[in-house]
Amino acid sequence: MSTGKPAISGFIPWPELIRGTLIRRYKRFLADVELENGEIVTAHCPNSGSMQACCQPGRPVYLSCHDNPKRKLKYTWELIHMPGSLVGVNTQIPNRLTACAIEAGDVPELNGYDKVKREVKASSNSRLDILLEAADRRPCYVEVKNCTLVTDGLATFPDAVTIRGQKHLAELQRLVAAGHRCAMFFLVQRMDAGSFAPADTIDPAYGKKLRQAAEHGVEILVYDVFIDLQGIRLNAPLPCALSPLTGQE
Repeated sequence: MSTGKPAISGFIPWPELIRGTLIRRYKRFLADVELENGEIVTAHCPNSGSMQACCQPGRPVYLSCHDNPKRKLKYTWELIHMPGSLVGVNTQIPNRLTACAIEAGDVPELNGYDKVKREVKASSNSRLDILLEAADRRPCYVEVKNCTLVTDGLATFPDAVTIRGQKHLAELQRLVAAGHRCAMFFLVQRMDAGSFAPADTIDPAYGKKLRQAAEHGVEILVYDVFIDLQGIRLNAPLPCALSPLTGQE
C-alpha cells in the first residue's frame, strides 16, 4: 500500500503528495514526471491496465514519495487531474478502500458481517479480495475491480482485455453454485460517472461472463468515490446496465 496512514471510518488519507506534470507512461509500470521544480523523475505506476482515460501527457499528476532503500523507485504515481475529475490510478487503493467502507457500514448491501478478511484463498488455485463472515449468515466473497474508464458519464470496465478478470467471474459463479454469497464490486476511482456498464467493445468475453455471473446469482455492485488532495472515500452506488449491446448475443 502506498500510504501508511490509517483509514478513518472508510476514509483513506493520502500521504504527502508532490505535484508534477506527466511526460509519459511506458512499460506499464513506469511514468516520467516533471516536478514543479523542473526535475524529471521516474515514478512507479501501480496500474497494469491500459489507463486510456487517465494517462494523457501534459496533465497534472500527484506522486507520493518513499525513502525505503529497498524500493527501486522513490516515487509512486497516485492521482491524475483529468478535465472532469481527479482520478485515482493506484490499483492498490480499491481493495483497501472497499474493505474499510464495508467495516464502516458504508456499503448497505454488505452490512451485517462482523469479520472482514482480505486476500483469501477461495480454492487450491484461486484467491479473492475479500471474505465477509458472520455467525448468522452465509459467508460472502467479494472481488473488487478498479474502474477509471469514463466516457460521457458512463464508466466501463475493463479498459483492456482481462483473462484474469474472466477467471474471477467464473470463480464467483462456482462459489454461488456451492452455496456461498458472492459479489462483484466495481469501484469507480473518479467523480464524473453517472452509470456503469461492461466495456463490451474492449472485452466482449468479459461482458458476456459478467452477465452470466449476474444471471447465476453473483451480485453486481458499483460505487464511485469522493476524491480530493486530502484523501478518498466511498461516495454512492451507481446504476449498472447489463443489457447486451445492440446486435450482441
